[in-house]
Amino acid sequence: MMNTAKKHDVFQAIADPTRRDILKILAGKELAITEITEKFPMTRTAVSKHLLILSEAGLVKNRKSGREKLYTLQAEPLSELEQWLSYFEQFWQNKMSMLKTLVEKDS
Repeated sequence: MMNTAKKHDVFQAIADPTRRDILKILAGKELAITEITEKFPMTRTAVSKHLLILSEAGLVKNRKSGREKLYTLQAEPLSELEQWLSYFEQFWQNKMSMLKTLVEKDS
């Protein structure tokens, strides 16, 4: 039986600003690691480590094309973030509504 447990969750994966930038770069594009590395002031090895963490969280996938690996964004796991954030949306809507009431009352 294959173990499908992720080594990193989405929250861990996006905790690093470099990984968030990589996700932005991959949005709508398939890029080779060399193209990704050109956009950062770090080594290919460092970028590879970031891509591995993103891959282990299910946020990127890769495929071989000749001698290179091409990486693409897998946005589906980001819905986990959306669900978590939506939990707090009502909280902020209530706070803003209270603030609006206070401001309008003082006017």
